[in-house]
Amino acid sequence: MTDPAAVKPMRSDAVRTRKLLVTAAADAFAEQGTEVPVSEIAERAGIGKATVFRHFTTKDDLLAAIVTEKMDRLAETGERLAQAEDPAYGLREFMSAAVELQVEDRAFCQVVHGVAHDHPEVHRSQEKLDAVTDALTDRARRHGAIRQDITGQDVMLLMSGIPQTTSRLQDTQPHLWRRYLHLVFDGMQADGTAKLPGPPPHAETPVTPPPSSF
Repeated sequence: MTDPAAVKPMRSDAVRTRKLLVTAAADAFAEQGTEVPVSEIAERAGIGKATVFRHFTTKDDLLAAIVTEKMDRLAETGERLAQAEDPAYGLREFMSAAVELQVEDRAFCQVVHGVAHDHPEVHRSQEKLDAVTDALTDRARRHGAIRQDITGQDVMLLMSGIPQTTSRLQDTQPHLWRRYLHLVFDGMQADGTAKLPGPPPHAETPVTPPPSSF
């Protein structure tokens, strides 16, 4: 096992370079999706392509570093909203933050559901996000704010579905997702309607994607 004391801290110039690289990559992936070439990211950051290799061994590692940071921030938002006085408000605001993140970042869904789905860091952050979603959903259900047959996995799938529903009109109607989120949340209300058909969904079985490279 590596002795933590033996791990040298990054030099200040290396820290600045890494920050420039991650910022440039995050912007490029959000705008163009995961297919943006690393050479373009390096050019945006004002560094050489070889420097990217020194910080991230593979493109999946770079994608994972960016996406897991966003997933962890979303989980932190959910943890804060779990303390909201109104459980329905907490769940609704969390769903809004999650959908908005997916709509504004083209690479986010591509990574979480495909390109680097099995990356250890992505998997860890996904488990954390699943737990937060379950907690918010369970709390809202216990307080009678949503129907009793809705699960956290239902909510995760609904949050993933809304960006797909509006993606074709994203360029001309960028805020259309809010309309469908409102419709979804209305359908989740505890209004005495008939029980949902079929069993609730289970967590998705991970599928190992093909390795990506530079």
